[in-house]
Amino acid sequence: MTPLPARLRLVDERTLTQGWRLVLTPPDLHADPSDLADDDGISAIVPGTVAGALEAAGLFDRTTPQPLNGQDAWFFTIIADEAPGDALLRFEGLATVADVFLNGEKILSSHSMFTRHDVPVRLTGNGDRLAICCRALLPHLSRKLKRARWRTKMIVPAGLRGMRTTALGYMPGWCPEIHAAGPYRPVTLLRPGQHSIRAVDMAASLDADATGHLTVRFETTATQSMRLRCGGHETAVTIKNGHAEATLDLPGISPWWPRSHGEPVLHDVEILFDGDRIGLGRTGFRRVEIDRGADGTRFALKINGIDIFCRGAVWTNADIVALPGDRKAYAPWLHLAAEANMNMIRIGGTMTYETKAFFSLCDELGLMVWQDAMLANFDYPAEDEAFTAALEDEVEMLLRATRASPSLVVFCGGSEMYQQAAMMGLAERVWAGPLTEAILPGIVADQRPDIAYIPNSPFGGAQPFSPNAGVGHYYGVGAYERPLEDARRANVSFAAECLAFSNVPEQVTLAAHLPVAPVHDPRWKARVPRDRDASWDFEDTRDHYLGRLYDLDPARLRREDPARYLDLSRAVTGEVVEATFSEWRRAGSDCGGALVWTLQDLLAGAGWGLVDATGLPKPVWHAVRRAFRPVQVLLLDEGTNGLDIHLINDSAHALPVRLEVTCRRGGRQTVVSGRHETVLAPRSRSRLAATDLFGAFFDTTYAYRFAGPQHDVTEARLVLAETNAWIADAFHFPLGRRAALHDATLTAALVDSSGGFALDIATDRFAQSVHLDCPGFLPSDNWFHLAPGATRRIDLVPQTNRPERPTGEISAIGSALTVHV
Repeated sequence: MTPLPARLRLVDERTLTQGWRLVLTPPDLHADPSDLADDDGISAIVPGTVAGALEAAGLFDRTTPQPLNGQDAWFFTIIADEAPGDALLRFEGLATVADVFLNGEKILSSHSMFTRHDVPVRLTGNGDRLAICCRALLPHLSRKLKRARWRTKMIVPAGLRGMRTTALGYMPGWCPEIHAAGPYRPVTLLRPGQHSIRAVDMAASLDADATGHLTVRFETTATQSMRLRCGGHETAVTIKNGHAEATLDLPGISPWWPRSHGEPVLHDVEILFDGDRIGLGRTGFRRVEIDRGADGTRFALKINGIDIFCRGAVWTNADIVALPGDRKAYAPWLHLAAEANMNMIRIGGTMTYETKAFFSLCDELGLMVWQDAMLANFDYPAEDEAFTAALEDEVEMLLRATRASPSLVVFCGGSEMYQQAAMMGLAERVWAGPLTEAILPGIVADQRPDIAYIPNSPFGGAQPFSPNAGVGHYYGVGAYERPLEDARRANVSFAAECLAFSNVPEQVTLAAHLPVAPVHDPRWKARVPRDRDASWDFEDTRDHYLGRLYDLDPARLRREDPARYLDLSRAVTGEVVEATFSEWRRAGSDCGGALVWTLQDLLAGAGWGLVDATGLPKPVWHAVRRAFRPVQVLLLDEGTNGLDIHLINDSAHALPVRLEVTCRRGGRQTVVSGRHETVLAPRSRSRLAATDLFGAFFDTTYAYRFAGPQHDVTEARLVLAETNAWIADAFHFPLGRRAALHDATLTAALVDSSGGFALDIATDRFAQSVHLDCPGFLPSDNWFHLAPGATRRIDLVPQTNRPERPTGEISAIGSALTVHV
């Protein structure tokens, strides 16, 4: 009787997470682990960090961190329950200079935090002892390098430029000084067996005629015939000397779209073998192009031939102590990005590379990824062969690991190196070096020809930081305290980062994690981001706009009415964000996109993040969610040309809508109004004058001033034509926001909605920055303006698995009374 062939399967992988211990010692005290006992030290979490293990043991406080780069960190465990024989140990990330020992023998020395190592070993099967020593980084930071042609104050010490490690923890004023050390990525044991599949490599592309192409390569010990299947098509796999390969053409395949413009369709990829189906994963098909405009100076993206306005935020980290890389850690942050109508996340050069789990989630959520090389600000030692080789390895590994991910659309050669040098008066021939101009683009062309490459961010203008060409970092509105009109005047091409503010979190977070008065308390100020050696911080920037938009003295308000000061501080950054994105998204704008600095805070407080360090959206997050709506209405003040209304439909479907525009006096009395029904064409932007809806002239912007002001607020409301369902609204304040602060009377009714709860909220007159505090629930909108005449339904999304009946308060800035529900 002929024996049945063994079943084909993926290679056995076992992540080594159990039994780890951590011992800290002076630098180079031990050359090997022979003097360390198995029960020495404290329990360690692997994958994890020194800071994470110490924090779990109650020996580390992330709010007042102690230096972690001056000691050797020994992690060790016993590999139990494994048969003797050949195996592969995979180290996916060791921070940063590390030696690895198996049964006392050194099997690896690593000098990069970002490089994966596969080490063939032979196990005894008798409790093999694995030890990892992450050497003290501090002594390595004094290594002699070629003299830098420029310096940066942002990252210290200067010796960090010679190490392949993260800048996190080394940017005073930007983030807590928590130093990365330890096996922060998984340690995995692989045991190849008969008929196994390993080293799977998938690459997908899409032609202009909607034909997809899928190439799959892997290593296998099987020799029998097998087939590749995807999207209803299949083809034979060629196997030669243990290497398998197949290419599949898929005409008319459903493409992957960013979430703002369509469905992020993913397709299963399978191997058919002897009646079995072995899933290799999923991929998506899309086409990326750069639109450089008629004069070659623009930067914008086309996906599948369609112009995409990219909007999103810059990623920091899921947890600066643990540096996690698993789906569970990423999911809450990325889901909040998606829920805020973002379509892009940028991983900047001062952070860390994230894992395949990050990209897989972005694939599913329709979030494009802009990935920087981990290079920032420094003049890096390109002439150092070891440094350059490590950089090449890390980028190749990242691009290979993400080749099946349609979400990765841009790779950039790092952050602000060109800018740093140019701002010090150096010529382009100095800062445009081989790392970013030759080495990295060559790797991208070889590994990911389907994505866009940018040498540096910012890049492309008369100076690399000029925002009107290429890619800019725009802080005209923001740190440079320019008027809101500068967002248009600067003619921003693409802002890879922008709108950095000290964003105040909700009071519940402050009460739990920072219960101090925000009146220049040193503990408060310690959580406010600042540029090193600057005489101002980003709270000063926020206060500038609070004074400008509300015609108030923020310093006096802060002293005399701290609660009101905090509420206006929570509101103002959202107002600036919405006004700025209105300029960039309007019809006639050439801006290709903008990414807010940053998505999340690293510590609880008034940091840059749109989401606080506990994972709770800040008030500004809701403003971003409104500003990024795929179907949108905008109001733009054109001075003596009046008030323009802009309608946007990013979706692939025509949308019948009704536009209602109302000008009110005293926040209540209708002075003039009009309606307009239209069908928004797919993926369109259009503009019309407000007076077109009124049928006659009305000084909507109060530009002519023939008489006293007739109104203090204009509302544009966009609804579905057939159902009257609310889509979006926008507001304009011809006399400024302070003139439109009214003592409105709010009413609210709690209702059942689709098996959950919602609040129907109404007002007797215009109410600014209506905000809800319902513990345990996240409102579908918050800190929003509300006009009289229509009830606004706000869904309450439970934040626990067992939601109870909501209770809470509803308030508005300018209103004396609070509504209790």
